[in-house]
Formats: sequence, C-alpha cells, structure tokens
Amino acid sequence: MFAVMLLSFAVQQVLENKFRKYSEISNSGRMTGAEVAVRMLEYYGIHNVKVRETEGFLTDHFDPRSMTVNLSRAVYSSSSIAAAAVAAHECGHVVQHAQGYAPVRLRTALVPVVNFCNMTVQWVLLAGVLLINVFPMLIWVGIVLFAMTTLFSFVTLPCEINASQRAVAWLSNTGVVTDAERPMAVDALKWAAYTYVIAAIGSLATLFYYIGIASRRN
Repeated sequence: MFAVMLLSFAVQQVLENKFRKYSEISNSGRMTGAEVAVRMLEYYGIHNVKVRETEGFLTDHFDPRSMTVNLSRAVYSSSSIAAAAVAAHECGHVVQHAQGYAPVRLRTALVPVVNFCNMTVQWVLLAGVLLINVFPMLIWVGIVLFAMTTLFSFVTLPCEINASQRAVAWLSNTGVVTDAERPMAVDALKWAAYTYVIAAIGSLATLFYYIGIASRRN
C-alpha cells in the first residue's frame, strides 16, 4: 500500500506540472475555459446548466445537484490549452448526465450508499480489528462497507475516461484546438485520469489487506 501511496503522489505531481505547462500555451481559438464550457453546452443543446467560477486549484467539477459546471480560477478566465481541456472535460460529464450514460447512472445510484459507507467504514473496520477475537463478523461488515467504496472507485473510471474522450473529440471537431494542439490536451487529461486509476488500485489493495486480516483469523 505504501507503493501505491508513493505512486499516487508522483502522478499528482506530474498532473500539476502538466497543467502548469499547458497553462502557458494559448489555444488557437483564444477561448477562455468559461467560453469553452458555454459553447460546448450550447453545442449539445444543454441550457439548464450554469458555468461558475470556484476557488482552489484543480477543483473543477460538475455538480448535478445544482446543475452547475464549477471551474477554478486558473481555468475559468484562462485561454490556455489546459483550461480548454479541463472545461471541456467537465462539460463532458454534463453531456453524460444529459444522455443517460450508463456508468454515470450507476455511479449516481451508488452515491447515497457510498456516502453512508464513508461515514461508517473507518469506525467499523477499527472496531472489527480490535474485537476480531470477540466478534469476528464485525470486520467482515466493515469489509463489505469498504467494498462498496472500492466499487464506486472503479465505476468512476469509465465516467472520467469517457468525459475526456468527449472533450478531446469536441475540441478537435470544433477547431478550438488544432491538430498540433490536440496531443497537449490529451496529455493533460490523460494524467488527470491516472489519478483515478491509482485511487481505484489503492482502494482495491486496501480491501485485500483487510480481507487478509479477516481470513487469517478464520
């Protein structure tokens, strides 16, 4: 698990470096992240989603509850390739939501379950480990709760990858980025996707760790 944590840190550092690198290169369309988001939503006939600026670094996200695309300051007002890629990626999630993309529907259905699991799993697993000789079934309850969070991590992967594919295709087809700029947008989004892959692998490794503890007791 330490190796996964180290890899996760390394990937995050590469992602931030890639974002900063491509933030210094303007997209050929000279469109800000906010303008890219608005144009992409209009392209797909989506008029009930607002584009807003939010605080933080790489905090960009689509919130289906408030129907808002929230772009960090470095994306919202920047006309860089990185800003265009990130804004289009978040709008890719909007399109998924509007078109009923199956993994997104599954992910949405899992949200309330995973929220409950996240609130309880840490304490259940801790109690399960401490009381393993007294109440051995408790750790298995914790494992089931943790397994739901692991499942959520893997369901998230196709959502993120597909949103990036939609983003790159739209940016290229509409001429916001040129053929020469396309690999830069792909590179930036690729490393963002890697963070989700590492998170899923880390969650799976932790799940197997607790299964190992419970199995040794049996």
